[in-house]
Amino acid sequence: MTNEPSPRGRSRRRPRLTRRGRLVLVAGAVAVTAAAVLVPLLTPEPEKPHRPPPAQHKLVIPEGWRATQVYAAVDKALKVAPGTTGKAAATAKLKLPPDARGNPEGYLFPATYPYDATSTPAGLLSFMVNTADQRFGSRRIADGVSRNGLTLHQAVNIASIVQAEADTADDMGKVARVIHNRLAQGMPLQMDSTINYALGRSTVDTTTADTRLRSPYNTYENQGLPPSPIDNPGEEAMHAAIAPPPGDWLYFVTVEPGDTRFTASYEEHQRHVAEFNAARAEARATDG
Repeated sequence: MTNEPSPRGRSRRRPRLTRRGRLVLVAGAVAVTAAAVLVPLLTPEPEKPHRPPPAQHKLVIPEGWRATQVYAAVDKALKVAPGTTGKAAATAKLKLPPDARGNPEGYLFPATYPYDATSTPAGLLSFMVNTADQRFGSRRIADGVSRNGLTLHQAVNIASIVQAEADTADDMGKVARVIHNRLAQGMPLQMDSTINYALGRSTVDTTTADTRLRSPYNTYENQGLPPSPIDNPGEEAMHAAIAPPPGDWLYFVTVEPGDTRFTASYEEHQRHVAEFNAARAEARATDG
C-alpha cells in the first residue's frame, strides 16, 4: 500500500503457484544392436537386469516466495539440516548480475524443479538462478528494461514489489505504474511490503511505528528502491514492471480482497484508507 504520512496496512493474496516455467529433466538411453550376420553361431551376451532410474521428485517454488522460504523448502525436500541451503547460497557460484552482489533474492525463479537422491542444495539453487537468467534474458524483457532506463536488477527489484503488493494479476500493471510514477517524481515508494520484508513477516496491518523502522528496506523513510528485491517474482510481475499501462496513479490501497483502489488524489486516497481501516476493525471485532 502507498500512503502519506501514516498509512496502515493493505491486503495481499497468498502466493500463487506459477503457471509457467514447468521444467522436467528427462534422462534417456538409446541401445544400438549389430546383427551378427557373419558369425551365426555367436552366443549373445546375457541381458543385464533392468534397473529403473532413480525416483524423481518435484519441488514447487511459488511466485512471491522469499529466499528464506525457498531455502527452507530445499532443506526439507533434500532432507538436510535446517540452514544448509542458506549456507550453500553464500558460497555457491551462482549466475547473478553484478549489482545483485551475490544475493540470489529475486533470482530463485518460481517454477517446478525435479530432484533426486543425487541433488544438492547448491545444484538446485543454480538450476533456479539459471532459469531466471534464461527467462529474464528474453528479448522482450531486455528491450523493456532498456526502454525504461533500468538495469535488469532494478527491474527485478520493481517486479518483486509488484508481486508482493498486487492483489490480483490485473492489478500488477497499475502497481508497477505507481512505482514508476513515484520514482519519477522523487517520492518515497511507501510500500508496506518492503517493511514486512525487513521484519521477516507477512501482515496486512502496518502501524505508524512500523513506518519509522530504521532499515534500508523502509521505503517510507528512504527514497528509491530497496537494497535488493524482496521476493522472487514470476514473469507476469516482471512484464508488468517493464511495461506498465499509462496512468497518473500515485496511491493505492486494497480495501477488501479484490477491491484495490488506485488514484492520483491524496484526498481520495485518504477516504479509501478510512474504508480499509473500518473494514479491518470490523473483521477484528468479528474474529475476536
